[in-house]
Amino acid sequence: MKDVLGRVPDKRCAGWAASSPPAGEGLAALAHRSRLLGADRRIVNIFGGNTSVKSVETDHLGRKTRVLWVKGSGSDLGSINETDFVALKLDEIDPLFAREEMSDEEMTAYLERTVFEPGRPRQSIETLLHAFVPAPHVDHTHPDAIISIACSPRGEELMREIFGARAAWVPYVRPGFSLSRMIGAAVRDNPGLDCVVMGKHGLVTWGETSAECYAKTIAVIEEAEAWLAARATDAPFGAARVEAAAAARRQDLFAALLPALRGAMAGVLGDGRKVVLRVDDDDEVLEFVGAAACRDLAMRGAACPDHLVHTKRVPLVLDWTPERDAASLLAAAKAGIAQFADAYKAYFAAHAAVGDRMAAPYPRIVLVPGLGMVTSGADIGAAEVSRQLYRRAIAVMRHAGSVGGFETLSDAESYAIEYWPLELYKLSRKPPPKPLDGHVALVTGAASGIGRAVAARLARDGAHVVIADRNGEGAAQVAADIADARGVGRAMATTVDVTDEAAVGAAFEEMVLAYGGVDIVVNNAGISRSAPIEETSLADWQVQFDILATGYFLVARAAFRILRAQAGGGSLVFVASKNAVAAGRNAGAYSAAKAAELHLARCLAEEGGGAGIRVNTVLPDAVLAGSSIWNSAWRADRAATYGISDDELEAHYRARTTLKVNILPEDVAEAVFFFASGLSAKTTGGVLTVDGGVPAAYVR
Repeated sequence: MKDVLGRVPDKRCAGWAASSPPAGEGLAALAHRSRLLGADRRIVNIFGGNTSVKSVETDHLGRKTRVLWVKGSGSDLGSINETDFVALKLDEIDPLFAREEMSDEEMTAYLERTVFEPGRPRQSIETLLHAFVPAPHVDHTHPDAIISIACSPRGEELMREIFGARAAWVPYVRPGFSLSRMIGAAVRDNPGLDCVVMGKHGLVTWGETSAECYAKTIAVIEEAEAWLAARATDAPFGAARVEAAAAARRQDLFAALLPALRGAMAGVLGDGRKVVLRVDDDDEVLEFVGAAACRDLAMRGAACPDHLVHTKRVPLVLDWTPERDAASLLAAAKAGIAQFADAYKAYFAAHAAVGDRMAAPYPRIVLVPGLGMVTSGADIGAAEVSRQLYRRAIAVMRHAGSVGGFETLSDAESYAIEYWPLELYKLSRKPPPKPLDGHVALVTGAASGIGRAVAARLARDGAHVVIADRNGEGAAQVAADIADARGVGRAMATTVDVTDEAAVGAAFEEMVLAYGGVDIVVNNAGISRSAPIEETSLADWQVQFDILATGYFLVARAAFRILRAQAGGGSLVFVASKNAVAAGRNAGAYSAAKAAELHLARCLAEEGGGAGIRVNTVLPDAVLAGSSIWNSAWRADRAATYGISDDELEAHYRARTTLKVNILPEDVAEAVFFFASGLSAKTTGGVLTVDGGVPAAYVR
């Protein structure tokens, strides 16, 4: 399964030489080694682990300086570049090893004063681990195989069985000065070591060269993997308790479940924030959620500190099995979210220190027997990180039976990581929230013109956008452009003819399965044909009503069904036309259909008000730029209607406005954003003209 970055993880390099490494042993080789390790999520968690190299550099005064290059906070080894490493002066760090203790705050402040090259990222909490291990090259990773052993109640004993005296064991200590010093001391006092195994945490390896360091890391991991493989069983999670539902039924049930789940999570937040959901129902996940030991293993806690931050201490395991119906699944989801929130609040209350502020009390992982796993996050990237990390947790728990059990962080240890000031600092460094963060928007007719501009505008302020258009190729290009600008996964394309009831339903289901639901729907698909009434064929009349009236009805109906299931309100915006309120000569069918759109929107505003669903309409006029409609026969027909040439049309429209302006797609997009966002939270049934001022279309 591809991750949100479009990569297929778990691809181990055949060897250092086969990877075409750069010359030398410096920063370039470190970045290369880091990417090799990060390409295999069985070795390094997403955003986890850290690597380093010690080198001699020339400072700004021409002096030779010993420098520690180490991964900066927040980088992912799988995609790390040379600019993502911190450079610190080793001669100023070395004296710290003589200290007995040092607080996180003291350590952070001290390291900030040892910077060799300004302008680089903030140092990681595990920086001193790399400084105190004397080897030139150091890797700290979280391999599934090692964590399986590190999380066993017999972890130290098993480590001895596998590695003998070649490994040192360090019991769990929260990352920081003390843990770094313990590891450094173990390596310095035992020159024959190959590695250090960190209880409930991970692995440290090292080498004289980058090639040697990489080879040793892989060799240690493969030795542990082979040991575990020799003890593997046919039923690693115990007997199968729940049989997986058929793929088609899983899809139908997820399509029903996700909006209810998403709405319940937003309800727990209670402040207007939204979450995005991601589904994983591949065979490994189905095996785990259907197993007899699933609940017991899952509720023991996070497999390691790196997991906890993104998966919370425990998941939500729904009390449901596939022989029951969809209604019972939704009831289980809503009850489960409420119970999880209550339990999380109690966990917080039991451990909170003065000044702690409780994090969002909704589950990041939801396990559904017979269906699979749902992960959540503030955006698709966060939901994907949760998915990847819980897949790693499942891989670790797979070996629990063969290593004597699965022992994780205690509640107190978990809280100390989750509410660690240095971890919270990372959150404080994030950009300020955008108005549409976590929102999902579907825009019809979004492959060109107004729709394309609307999609880009909503994405700019944080929305995940579904580009719906019968021009599949054009929709895919718009989605790709948004993803390039806003991040992979922030937009998707779906090919849909809005006059086709089944196609509309399929498009909404595709969106739900991709993001979990919807918050904003922009009815924008359009067509225009111009002719005097006596020359308007029934087919011309019908096709315009099919797209502009029936199509808007079908899309709005599908949207209402999901928004009601989410029970959290929402916004529909109809892109109609000046012609909805002002008569259009030689455009009777078009104008009548646009008037139908406007009145439908007003009716739906009445229907949706009680559920917090707002429905408003934008009335643009003469938006020629980038429009597939205005690049069709409509342009020539309208020019003929006014007795002018095609190239005089823009000037004609500009001259007839009060403001003497032409209207661009981006102008309409701003009006749509106003209605879609909280800026118009108390407006429904509203109409906003974007026409430069056409007196005949003044709404009154």
